[in-house]
Amino acid sequence: MGQKANPIGNRLGIIRGWDSMWFGEKKDFGAKLVEDHKIRTYLNARINKGGIAKIVIERTLGKLIITIHTSKPGIIIGKGGTEVDRIKEELKKLAKKDDVQINIHEVRRPEVDAMIVGDTICRQIEGRVSYKRAIKMAITTAMRMGAEGIKIKASGRLNGAEIARSEEFKQGRTPLHTYRMDIDYASVYAMTVYGKIGLKIWICRGEVLGQRELNPNFSASSDARGNGRPGSFAGAEGGRDNRRGGGRGGDRDRGGRGKGGDRGGDRRGGGNKA
Repeated sequence: MGQKANPIGNRLGIIRGWDSMWFGEKKDFGAKLVEDHKIRTYLNARINKGGIAKIVIERTLGKLIITIHTSKPGIIIGKGGTEVDRIKEELKKLAKKDDVQINIHEVRRPEVDAMIVGDTICRQIEGRVSYKRAIKMAITTAMRMGAEGIKIKASGRLNGAEIARSEEFKQGRTPLHTYRMDIDYASVYAMTVYGKIGLKIWICRGEVLGQRELNPNFSASSDARGNGRPGSFAGAEGGRDNRRGGGRGGDRDRGGRGKGGDRGGDRRGGGNKA
């Protein structure tokens, strides 16, 4: 069950919020839904190098509020805010509304955001970097930044092979059936000269033990750093450092040299030696 359902849709209302926040009656629901799709398609094409993680759309009485979650806010804002003003005017024409507000939300940890990781790998593959190298670098970076697990599946004519195939790379754990696990998911593709290469990315960002704010503009990473709850980014990273220090530096107390030699033991296990 967990393998077939979208991990984000599966967790809506439990630990994830909706990216479109508005109420539509039966007569205008379809029109609003199509408009949301047009806005997202347009923004992703218009800001194709802006590192967009997600676009949250809110509607109030005659007002359209669009929040862009990005790892590169400077590119979207532009010099003196000129670029964001231009985008706002274009969205007014597209949505046929006079009152459009754009908010820019910076993603603090792009290395553990599935959409940004997928976009980065796609750009490397399009730049003729080996898909294995690009994927392994992304996995290493995500694990170093505190992710509990990451899984990436690549499909298509990998490295220009005649027969298309699928390959899966994973590290750590990604329990898709456990609803309290915060798993981010993205499906993207790279356009190469020999066809499309599809990528699916699952990133496990820890366990949500308390009540999670369902507003999609709520930053899970900043909350985790502030509270340091178990399973959070800060908690996962700190726990891993403690384990690493105890394993390498602690060995020297028992008369051994430690796994990394004297220097490795001093550097990694300095905090636990005493």
